Amino acid sequence: MIDIPLVIAKKTYKSRLLVGSGKYKDFFETKLATDMAEADIITVAIRRTNIGQNINEPNLLDIISPNKYTILPNTAGCYNAKDAIRTCQLARELLGGHNLIKLEILGDKKTLYPNIVETLSAAKTLVDNEFDVMVYTSDDPVVAKELENIGCVAIMPLASLIGSGQGITNPIQIKIIKEQATVPVLIDAGIGCASDAAKAMELGCDGVLMNSAIANANNPILMASAMKNAIIAGRESFLSGRMMKKSYASASSPMVDLI
Repeated sequence: MIDIPLVIAKKTYKSRLLVGSGKYKDFFETKLATDMAEADIITVAIRRTNIGQNINEPNLLDIISPNKYTILPNTAGCYNAKDAIRTCQLARELLGGHNLIKLEILGDKKTLYPNIVETLSAAKTLVDNEFDVMVYTSDDPVVAKELENIGCVAIMPLASLIGSGQGITNPIQIKIIKEQATVPVLIDAGIGCASDAAKAMELGCDGVLMNSAIANANNPILMASAMKNAIIAGRESFLSGRMMKKSYASASSPMVDLI
């Protein structure tokens, strides 16, 4: 199988690893981990991270330059469509007309599970207002297809609950979402270790977005490297086409012409 590049909203990216900017001990560690991950896209929680809205506070964009990275504003912390839409509009203003956003509307503070009703509503309004919407959603294939039909440029189903590190709990549903999609499908939330990231890529996903798995590791910089390599290995494994599973043993050496 010949690989095809990752294209989101008509822009091509070399890396299939997308990283978050939160939970690090400081902006310097954020930069070191982001550089080690060799990611092209870094997501920023507009309601929690200063990218210019607070002039008297350190600005993330001073160390994570928009000239080097694609900044992906997200609506983390929003629990309804109205707040999410307002947050996206603020991001567009702060970033000089930037249209690529990650829509994330939560249902409750305990599980941080997506509120699908509010997500569908906000997605439609944002697409109508010419935003390029990458959308965090459940692992429901019907919902994923509806979000694509609305016009979202990437579907981002959770592997498991945000920050849980549980890995991919419903691989069959993720595979169905990918098989029916005509836009990129990227795992978002729940990745805990490098093998989780590799598994996501082996399922055929186009990429993985993660934050906690790197930032909460004992050594975030080393984990960023591990995740980078896991994404590459998982993609190559998927493209190679794994051997068929068998019920019984099959000798590695030929059984004919034995001495």
